[in-house]
Amino acid sequence: MENKTVPATSKYPDKPITLIVPFSVGGGTDLVARLLEKRALDYLGQPLVIVNKPGGAGTIGWNEVAGSSDGYTLGMTGVEIILQPLYGQTKYHYPTALDPIAQIAELSIVMVVQDTQPWKDLDELIRYATKHPGEIKFGHGGMGTTGHVAGEMLAKSADVRLEQVPFQGSAEATASLLGGHIQVLFTNPASVKEHVKNGTVRILAVASEHRLKDPVFANAPTFREQGFDVVCSSWHGIAAPKDLPVEVKDKLAKGFEAIINDPEFQKNIEALGFEFSYLGPKESQEKWITENQKLSKTVQETGILDKIKAQKK
Repeated sequence: MENKTVPATSKYPDKPITLIVPFSVGGGTDLVARLLEKRALDYLGQPLVIVNKPGGAGTIGWNEVAGSSDGYTLGMTGVEIILQPLYGQTKYHYPTALDPIAQIAELSIVMVVQDTQPWKDLDELIRYATKHPGEIKFGHGGMGTTGHVAGEMLAKSADVRLEQVPFQGSAEATASLLGGHIQVLFTNPASVKEHVKNGTVRILAVASEHRLKDPVFANAPTFREQGFDVVCSSWHGIAAPKDLPVEVKDKLAKGFEAIINDPEFQKNIEALGFEFSYLGPKESQEKWITENQKLSKTVQETGILDKIKAQKK
């Protein structure tokens, strides 16, 4: 039988720590985890072992983290830990079954169109959508993802009808935009960065509080600048099971804080197209609470919750 007790904290950690990535290899969450892995030995004193457990929009991986209590199983997190329990019954209520150790980076959603489309800015697209309800199809990385949420937020804020088209992740959705099958895409900046650079894709808006720092996206205005209340971002963080001893969590928090604030780590995060945004355990917990309140309201008001319930039937 596996020993579930946490070892003496003075020695902790005295063996490798498993870091579960609840999404597939090569995605944004996985890339961030592998940057942590490179510096773990220096700052935690033990290696991180990355284990990918994709499926269930993150829930399969998080179920394993929430169900462990040995102090050697952690998980990468994203905004989906808040969204998934809002959409229906999950094995655990992740915001209360897990404790955040750190937030690493943020990823605002961007709205893009193919460069061949006639709309030069968001106003032009909204005017067109008003005259042609339901004609504009917007793609996103899956039902209930942040891209889907941002698209529905815009439709509600602008009072227009946009047709949503779900895909299996941002790569598939981007390919569909480039193939002309959808007119608009809501996705993370990293997945369209190269297309923006080579001019095949045009950004109409960024769903963040402020413009992005990355020079490739720096000229793209926010939705709010253009009069639409759309703020929607994803983030990458690390969480541990709820019932670990305080000393163990403190050691993890200090170790990960040192990794994340290492200048080389920051540089590598920004090179991936993410906005560096460290938060400690307390600030992360506060963010989870406010995001939970905000998103709970958003998924009801935009009708996303009804769409997901209908799909499950």
